This record gives sequence, structure tokens and C-alpha cells, in this order.
Amino acid sequence: MEQVTARFAVTVSKDYLGFSSAHFITLRGHACESLHGHNYRVGVTVTGDVDPECAFVVDFAVLKRILKPYVDAIDHRVLLPTNNTKLVLQEAGDTLTVEYLGQHRFTFPVADCALLPISNTTAEMLAEYFAGLVKKALLDEGYQHLTAIDIEVEENVGQAASYRAECSPVS
Repeated sequence: MEQVTARFAVTVSKDYLGFSSAHFITLRGHACESLHGHNYRVGVTVTGDVDPECAFVVDFAVLKRILKPYVDAIDHRVLLPTNNTKLVLQEAGDTLTVEYLGQHRFTFPVADCALLPISNTTAEMLAEYFAGLVKKALLDEGYQHLTAIDIEVEENVGQAASYRAECSPVS
């Protein structure tokens, strides 16, 4: 007989965990190759056992406190992937020039850019990026009983991507 382990999950998905940003996708000929923007919203679900002392997986306030600064850091910015081989990003003073496939595409004020260590600024890659940040922050704060962290990045109402970061709970 298979043993089933019960798991609990808590979710935070608030309107104030949103950001408005511009981006483009590096896929030649795709409609999203042009610079455009979205009003994104980020949600987080954390799965694990309940803490025996307080009887919750993670306090909602902890999840909001951890996620909010990451969301705020890219709000009203142009999202640029630093791990994309089709792009060359060159800073000169207070400007950032973006070359796409060897051709000059954009020049932005550096202060208006969010340079992200991802391969493309798709909702999927943004979800993976946030999941890594949240997982590290929770583990750094001692949350060792978690089994997974799921991040959903909604780029429009009813249109979202998600990523699951597995965690290894300490026995």
C-alpha cells in the first residue's frame, strides 16, 4: 500500500504585488519582438508541513514582506535579460544601448532598466527568477520544512505562467 503524506499550501496573490514594465521577446518575427508593456501580478504558493508551534506553513506576512521588494525593484522599468546571447547590452555613462542580433535597437536611461539574470523576459522566465529569489530568502530565514515554492506571473488577466522550485525539507 502506497503511503500518502499530507502537505499544506499557502498562497499570496495581491494586487500590490504587481508591477508595470516594458519588455520585448527575442524571437525574430514574433509580434512580441517589439517593445511593449504589461501590468504584471505575481503570486506565490508555498507547500510544506505546518510548523508544530504555530500551525501554519509560512505566515502570509512573511511571504508578502519577502516578495514585495523584488516586485518593486522592477516596477516601471524596462526588463532586459542579461543571459540572452542575441543581445548585447552596453552601458555608457547614464545610458544603456541594446543591440539585438548585431543591430542597434534601443537606447535607454540606465535608471529605467532592470537587468535580470534570465534568458528572455517571458512570463515563464520571470516566474523562475522570482521563485529562486523567494526560495533563497525563505531558506535563509530558516524555513527548512518546505517542499515547493510555486510562483505565478500574470502578464494580463487570465494569462499567466508559473514555475515550481522544489525544496528538500530537513527531517
